[in-house]
Amino acid sequence: MVSRSTRAPGRPRLSTSLFCVLIGGPAIAAAAPPGSHVDTGDTAWVLASAALVLFMTPGLALFYAGMVRRKNVLGTMLHSFVAMALVTVLWMLFGYSLAFGDGGAFIGGLQHLGLAGVGAAPNALAPTVPALAFMVYQCMFAVITPALISGAVAERMRFRAYLWFIGLWMTVIYLPLVHWMWGGGWMSQMKALDFAGGAVVHVSSGFSALVACLVLGVRRDDTEDIAAPHNLPLTVLGAGILWFGWFGFNAGSALGANSVACYAFVNTNASAAAGMLAWMLMEQLRHGRPTALGSVSGAVAGLATITPAAGYVTPCAALCIGVVAGVVCFGAVELKSKLGYDDSLDVFGVHGIGGVIGMLAAGLLATVAVNPAASNGLLHGNPGQLGVQALAVLATITYAMAGTFVLLKVIGWFTPLRLAPDEESDGLDLSLHEEIGYRF
Repeated sequence: MVSRSTRAPGRPRLSTSLFCVLIGGPAIAAAAPPGSHVDTGDTAWVLASAALVLFMTPGLALFYAGMVRRKNVLGTMLHSFVAMALVTVLWMLFGYSLAFGDGGAFIGGLQHLGLAGVGAAPNALAPTVPALAFMVYQCMFAVITPALISGAVAERMRFRAYLWFIGLWMTVIYLPLVHWMWGGGWMSQMKALDFAGGAVVHVSSGFSALVACLVLGVRRDDTEDIAAPHNLPLTVLGAGILWFGWFGFNAGSALGANSVACYAFVNTNASAAAGMLAWMLMEQLRHGRPTALGSVSGAVAGLATITPAAGYVTPCAALCIGVVAGVVCFGAVELKSKLGYDDSLDVFGVHGIGGVIGMLAAGLLATVAVNPAASNGLLHGNPGQLGVQALAVLATITYAMAGTFVLLKVIGWFTPLRLAPDEESDGLDLSLHEEIGYRF
């Protein structure tokens, strides 16, 4: 905490921030940085994008719920919906401050505790929209990222343990990663490229999901086939919502209605389409027929993979990225049955592997012709960028996997992580929530 004598002018004291949290009074607004101004078009696009990204989390709930057994449909959906509530509250209380507040190379400060100083004026990170709009847009990223992990532990994790996990994971792992990449931390200082969350969202959640499913172990088999999704129309509908919302996820990350947003929008659609077709082709070659589940999985793989590069590459490059995503992520999902780990809903194979591909693709294909604020990649004359991207990926994987393992072990000391055998046989809905999803 900064002493009173050295506190920067206009910065609210920590005690003032805490007071605002406790009584619900108005936060002290910080002065806008020189040269900034609120642009109504940019503000409208960022707010619309925030709504699109929020809509992705119910879409994720449908996408995941259709793939589990019917006795777990409500519990699986609740994993996504509860993240919308818990993470939003934590983000407003302290998450935004630790992610984007002035701090060091590894974590932000507490000057925005309780959203103190976050109001109608812009900030240096988003100079044409109110800081409050930037805050709520980033909140939606914080909501969906831990919810992605739930797909790896579906059908067997206790709800209480899950709540502790996503709250602590967001605090201990997600917030530092955001600060490193987007909040002025060490990754941003070395000019790593991550347009909309390749490392911050997909690599972190995907590799954390791998650790989580290994710690919990495989699902127990029973009379219902574990491998058979109970309601694929739900999954297809959820994938459509994800595809729709992803335009806010990626194009919204331009933080304005501008040419970079246009590139990100087109690239998002291109990669999803190419990923879907590539996955279908791989299924045809490997199994003799494409499937609905594989098709939408390919689209999501294309979406996840383009995310870090969406605002840095050309549309034709996005098509290539989508093809690679469909082929490689298909192979990663096929491999899990041979290696014996139970990543229930393919979080690691789609999001973890896709995020790595996308981060490295940015290091190869990024061009200042698309985004003058970025750096060129290897194929445009800057081979060092690929090394920077690889270092960012390696650091994210190491931190996320180690942190997830420690968190799960600590949580397991004071509450069981996994359902008892009879509870797992009855299903999440009945054993944990005393509900059933369907009455026939």
